[in-house]
This record gives sequence, structure tokens and C-alpha cells, in this order.
Amino acid sequence: MSFLILIIGFIFLIKGADIFVEGAASIARKFNVPSMIIGLTIVAMGTSAPEAAVSITSSLAGQNDMSVANVVGSNFFNILMVLGVSSIIAKLPVQKDTIKKDAPFLIIVSTLLLLFGLNLKISRIEGVILLALFTYFLIDTIKSAKKSSNKSDSDEIAATSDIEVSDEVSMPKTILVCIVGIVGIVLGGDMVVNSATSIATSFGMSANLVGLTIVAVGTSLPEFVTSIVAIKKGETEIAIGNVIGSNIFNILFVLGLATTIYPITISMFALIDVIFMVAITVLLYLFMKKDYSLVKKQGFIFVAVYIAYMIYTIIR
Repeated sequence: MSFLILIIGFIFLIKGADIFVEGAASIARKFNVPSMIIGLTIVAMGTSAPEAAVSITSSLAGQNDMSVANVVGSNFFNILMVLGVSSIIAKLPVQKDTIKKDAPFLIIVSTLLLLFGLNLKISRIEGVILLALFTYFLIDTIKSAKKSSNKSDSDEIAATSDIEVSDEVSMPKTILVCIVGIVGIVLGGDMVVNSATSIATSFGMSANLVGLTIVAVGTSLPEFVTSIVAIKKGETEIAIGNVIGSNIFNILFVLGLATTIYPITISMFALIDVIFMVAITVLLYLFMKKDYSLVKKQGFIFVAVYIAYMIYTIIR
């Protein structure tokens, strides 16, 4: 039965992601907002819903290992596998704003999480700080979207062209499409996580290992599927924005809220994982800054690093 639910979950994920990317891209065109901004906000938060559900539920149950491992493991998967596979499929161009602002901010919040965890615990006050930073990030992103929208409006020809295309679908219908997509993503992710966890625990895996591998990969499947679908639709900016936005959302909102609800104690193994997360985030920044894009060679490096670290995680 678990295997059947797993398959059904994948179907929900794939179809939900397809519908959601279509709706998000439509919203971007209608308001003349760059796809990168949509990826950093709507798509990122929608695809991170499974991480939020798992970590918050784990926090309420006092399962600290699962809560932290889920977020850290998801961020591993997002950078190394989602962007890794995506850049192998197609070259991913990176905007200057991403290099100058979004990626550095992700490095800052990742490092902050590491500093908070050096004493092997994250307090409620530190959780509130993470939530405050998330609020700042959201407000700043919205302001950037408004500025981008105003700039787009100054280009009469381009703006008129975009509006003509987007007016074919009404806003209520577009919003409904996004909601249906999110529901499919969340339900699919939940089904995949539950069934995969059931299968894994039947083999005697620990809660921390399940959280870092099976659950982390399961809750990151929405990001993975959404990014692949976005690339196939030519929305390459959504792929990068989705990952960076999701990782920021995971650290600031998911862990911030979970810690505010119930202070988290982390193990030394978890701290090592956080250090590795900071390292690969810096590596992502260096790769993007090199040619203002992610290419196939870098994608293979990401995938290889992920496989190597997962082997280390399993045997440690």
C-alpha cells in the first residue's frame, strides 16, 4: 500500500507543479513582474509548504532531530540536486540582483543559523529573530517587485504586449489555477513523505537519518519538479528563484516558527550538516558569480557532491 501511495503522490506533485508554474508565470506577465521575483516569493513559499508542515509538526511533537534535519536536508537537495539537475538539462542564466542581493542574503541567514546552533540549541528568541528577518525579506522583495513593475510600465510596447497576452485569462481564474497547483503539490508531497518514511522505518533507519534523507528529499520534490517543469516551459529564472527563495523560507520561516513554538536542541551531527549547508551555499554563489549562469559542468559537480555527502551521512 505504501508503494501505491508513493506513486499517487508523485502524480499529484508533477501535475500540481505543472499547473502552479503556469499560473505563477501568468501572474508575472499580468503585473509585469519579473519571473525571478515570482520564483522568490509565491513559487518558493508554495513549494516549501511540505517542509513547513513537517518541521512544525515535528516541533510540536518534540522531535527536534526531524525538524532540523528536514530543513537542512531540503536545502542540500535544493542546491545540489534541483539546481544541479536543472543546469545539466539547460544553462541557467542568473540576474545581477540575484548575485548582488538574494544569494548573499541566503549566505548570511545560513551562517546565522550556524552561529545560533554552535551551542547545540536554538532558543525561542533566536526563532523570533529568524521570523523578523523573514518579514524583512518579504517586504524588501515586494518593494523590488513594485520597482520592477514601474520600470516595465515605462516600456509601452513591451508592457502592451504582455498585457494583451495575460488578459486572455482572468485574474480570478489565474489565482484559482495557482491554488489548485499548490493543493496538488502539498498533497503530493505529504503522500510521498508519509509513504517513503513508512517504507524507510520498516528497514530500521533512525529518525535523524530519515529526516535528512527520505523526508528531506520528499519535501523537496515540489521544488525539484517545479524547477524542471519551469525550465521546460522556458521559465529558467523561476528555477533559480524557486531554490534560493525556498532555502531562505526554510531557514527563516520554517525553522523560525518551529523554534518559536518549541526551542530546538540539535546534535553534533546536525551541526556538521549545517556547516556543510553553509559551504555549498557559498559554492553556489561562486559558481553563479563566475559566468552569471549555472552550466552543465557545475551541475555534474553539484550532483556528485550530493551523492558523496549522502553516502557519508548513511555510513557515519
